[in-house]
Amino acid sequence: MNTNTPCFSLFNQSVEGIELPTKFTFPFYYQPHPLSLIAANELQKYLENQSEWVHNFGMEEGLEGKITGKMFGVLVVRNNAGELGYLKAFSGKLAGKNEHPQFVPPIFDMLQEDGFYRKGENELNALNIQVDLLEAQQELKIAQEALDKVTLRSKNSIDSQKVRLRANKVTRKLRKKEGKLSLNVEDCNKLATLIGEESIRDKFLLRELLVYWEEQLKKVREQLEIFTGVIVDLKEERREKSNALQQQLYDQYHFLNTLGESKSVCDIFLNTLNGVPLAGAGECAAPKLLQYAFQMDLKPIAMAEFWWGASPTSAIRKHKNYYPACQSKCYPILGHMLQGMEVDENPMLKNPALGKVLTTVYEDDSFVIINKPSEFLSVPGKTISDSVYTRMQEKYPNATGPLIVHRLDMSTSGLMVIAKTKEVHKELQSQFINRTVKKRYVALLDGELKEEKGEISLPLRVDLDNRPRQVVCYEYGKNAQTIWKVIEKRDRKTLIHFYPITGRTHQLRMHAAHKLGLNTPILGDDLYGVKANRLHLHAEYLQFTHPETRKVMKFRVTAEF
Repeated sequence: MNTNTPCFSLFNQSVEGIELPTKFTFPFYYQPHPLSLIAANELQKYLENQSEWVHNFGMEEGLEGKITGKMFGVLVVRNNAGELGYLKAFSGKLAGKNEHPQFVPPIFDMLQEDGFYRKGENELNALNIQVDLLEAQQELKIAQEALDKVTLRSKNSIDSQKVRLRANKVTRKLRKKEGKLSLNVEDCNKLATLIGEESIRDKFLLRELLVYWEEQLKKVREQLEIFTGVIVDLKEERREKSNALQQQLYDQYHFLNTLGESKSVCDIFLNTLNGVPLAGAGECAAPKLLQYAFQMDLKPIAMAEFWWGASPTSAIRKHKNYYPACQSKCYPILGHMLQGMEVDENPMLKNPALGKVLTTVYEDDSFVIINKPSEFLSVPGKTISDSVYTRMQEKYPNATGPLIVHRLDMSTSGLMVIAKTKEVHKELQSQFINRTVKKRYVALLDGELKEEKGEISLPLRVDLDNRPRQVVCYEYGKNAQTIWKVIEKRDRKTLIHFYPITGRTHQLRMHAAHKLGLNTPILGDDLYGVKANRLHLHAEYLQFTHPETRKVMKFRVTAEF
């Protein structure tokens, strides 16, 4: 540790001869620089051996407390003396604290015992206790039950009276009709007057009944409001204090950049979808690292973040694997903090299909079967239009309908069906929707499986904090089912067949990598595993009924891995 700059660590090993990056790491998609890997490795050794604090990462048995894996980050920097070193940070809290000597401090430590946030929390907790006690009062329960009883009695009484009035009305109509047939004009007029008076009397009685029950309800409501009025006032006070505390907390979060500009978290999130900061914004490792570097006049060189501990139940996080900064909270903040720095180009803005060719496997007047290369969009993206769809549009300008019958993930290679007419598209898509199409994928998993076959059922939805990643969610996720079978094992890897029953986004990748699935990511999966030369997932077999001839069509293309 360099004592001149707290939290600045010199490398334990020589880093001479390692070429520095020409640009800073693009934090949302990167391969860790060698210096970042060395820094991360030294931090991991510290985590394995330290005894200064205890946090249950889920890696050791017998530890108390909730199991919480954690994202850690390292930032390689150069100080004013020209020395290369690095900073360390963790996301959120570690061992119940925001600050630890080895790590950069938080943007703001809301856990300070004598700080305004703790005091504000204590005030809110006190209000919560008051509300809970008042809502648990026996007198309140009795008053509520009295209101419920009177409400029910009033409803039954009024409903019964309305039934009687409707019956009286029917009777009066019959009497009036019979009078017209049997009475003279004078008696008929007298009867009409009498019937009119009866109708007025019925309406008067109903009004009197409504007034009576409203008075009864008012009495019991007043009794109830003796208790609820205090509760409502306390809840309003709690809401106002909570909003004020949240705003006071936001006011503590200002982020620097290399230009020396400071911007509040509220201003940063002003033009985002929600317009307000998300919970935990600024608590991730990346903003904390950059903020400290700018404050201490350290030059950022490269950055990397890795997961330490057991994977959470929903998302996929592998111990010691590297991950990009989160999109929802960090993207707006880092967009400001990285201004003025030369940063690696966003690879998502590059066209991955440039120079690649779509091979035609089969073609007739109804449809085309193509073999899509990996890293090739099925349909246009937000920033890149080149895709299977645009290529097919160019090749078949007279085709009608949407063309694309089904999709493959950009990184997945293999067979795709392209319809030439609207009618063929509708028929083929119906076969996919009704699951009469037989599909088989081949994948090379980055590890060995103990079982030989099985079925996975894990519901999936998009990770709202990290699109396009998916998470397992039993509450809001869509049903996703996959049958799998081992083909062979080679060099500590497993070649398998996937037979997807459903077709969710990233279904096979998630079912392979998730701890409740195969717990073994597909080789080259840069979202749920470790990046390689490509994602080793290929749609190799399709079988469906020809939309015109009704003949069974079978297609197979061998994977190139």
